[in-house]
Amino acid sequence: MLYFLLGSGALLLGYTLYGRLVERSVRPDPDRVMPAVAKADGVDFVAMPTWRVYLIQLLNIAGLGPVFGPIMGALWGPQVFLWVVVGSVIGGGVQDFLAGAMSVRNGGAGLPDLISRYLGRGVRHLAVAFILVLMVLVGTVFVRGPAMLLVDLIPAEQVGGWLGGGVGSFIQDDLGGQSAWLTLVMVAIFVYYLLATLLPINVVIGRLYPVFAIALLVMVAGLALALLAGAMPLPRFTLENLHPQGLAAWPVIFITVSCGAVSGFHSTQSPLMARCLKSERSMRPVFYGAMIAEGFIALVWASAAQGFYGGSEGLAAALAAGGPGGVVHHVCVDTMGLFGGFIAIIGVVVLPITSGDTAFRVGRLIVADYVGLPQNRVRNRLLLASPLFVVALALNVVDFSVVWRYFGWANQTLAAVALWAGAVFLARRQGRWWLAAVPATFMTVMTTSYILVEDVGPDLPVRLGTAIGVLAGAAALGAFLVARPRLEPEVDEPQTVVPLSEVDRAMDDVKVC
Repeated sequence: MLYFLLGSGALLLGYTLYGRLVERSVRPDPDRVMPAVAKADGVDFVAMPTWRVYLIQLLNIAGLGPVFGPIMGALWGPQVFLWVVVGSVIGGGVQDFLAGAMSVRNGGAGLPDLISRYLGRGVRHLAVAFILVLMVLVGTVFVRGPAMLLVDLIPAEQVGGWLGGGVGSFIQDDLGGQSAWLTLVMVAIFVYYLLATLLPINVVIGRLYPVFAIALLVMVAGLALALLAGAMPLPRFTLENLHPQGLAAWPVIFITVSCGAVSGFHSTQSPLMARCLKSERSMRPVFYGAMIAEGFIALVWASAAQGFYGGSEGLAAALAAGGPGGVVHHVCVDTMGLFGGFIAIIGVVVLPITSGDTAFRVGRLIVADYVGLPQNRVRNRLLLASPLFVVALALNVVDFSVVWRYFGWANQTLAAVALWAGAVFLARRQGRWWLAAVPATFMTVMTTSYILVEDVGPDLPVRLGTAIGVLAGAAALGAFLVARPRLEPEVDEPQTVVPLSEVDRAMDDVKVC
């Protein structure tokens, strides 16, 4: 219990102190004309209240990662807490904030254009392709994951019994290795993703997310109170590797626990919300603050997974029996009762759904920026979004575990790239560049080591793969330090004061397409 409280306190302190240090390195200007006003289009550039933008950002970045990841990471024991806390404060929070700040200072530009600006134009084409693949992978894994949770919550047999007759029998039929019920749920999620991708951001996402947030808050508050009440006593703190199979933490734990610590996917979401902020004052609470909140969700689930099953051995048995989805179901229902557990599980379900929808939206915007196609018409949006959905549907027939492993590596590799872009951004503004360069170096070492030592790559011995990873990190840092003195300084143009009332009035003149 003590290390759960200490971890929670460290996250809060990190937001208050380290987050402010990161914020000051950018020097926010409350009078700056924001992209939401300068480029208002009623579709993607839409000024919204800060509390609404914060909730959207939190639900965007918090997919299955801060739930399934910490559950799996808890197999290694309490040491997972260190990665969640340190990763959130000096890694994930920094990345998310800088991605948003870079976008604000560059007219709401998306991540590929930001990478091009700060790491070189030659990287742009590769960045577009890489991020597009990641967005489709996110959309793919965040369809099946929540669908399986819903099917576990409301089994096909139960639905079939409610409906009866031929429809009830069909619901329970097998379609290509999975129940018709699971297939229908996945189709429903895909339809929602399509609507959220095509319609203006304030029509679906802006209106539904506050409702989704209620279920999320019930889940987090219910489990946190159960932990504080001693309903799930935690084992003693130790840095010993408690993984039942003896699997070494390095480097797998840093891929397993991404959302909730550091996740490259977040850097694609911050520019999305940079197009909706009314003031630069909101950057730290929205970008850095949402990451800290996600870190707290990860702490809650890592603690619940350890405490509910009495340690790694019991957790491993539960995962073998029902996977992380089964763990979520048992923990929520047993600690909060049937009704509270139902709401809590819905809170878990909305996390991946609210990340999958914006993943496809970001994919559409990346292609639109790349080809220069305006997005004020639904026809143009549908033209760009359709191929993304076709590929995602095709990937659903691929072994889910294979898709997940490559998604994990691609996700963290993007985090390293985004942090290096942030380091250049700060260096060009005479800011504290080391705030981004330090986590960027670590992520470079870790992702290089992972692709070399795991079965997604050449499967080298851990020591050899890690040595090569260290050399890659040192080379990246060395190249940055050599280039830093020659970087062209970047100075923002003076801005005209625009009161927030004018921002709201400007949005009244925008027609929703």
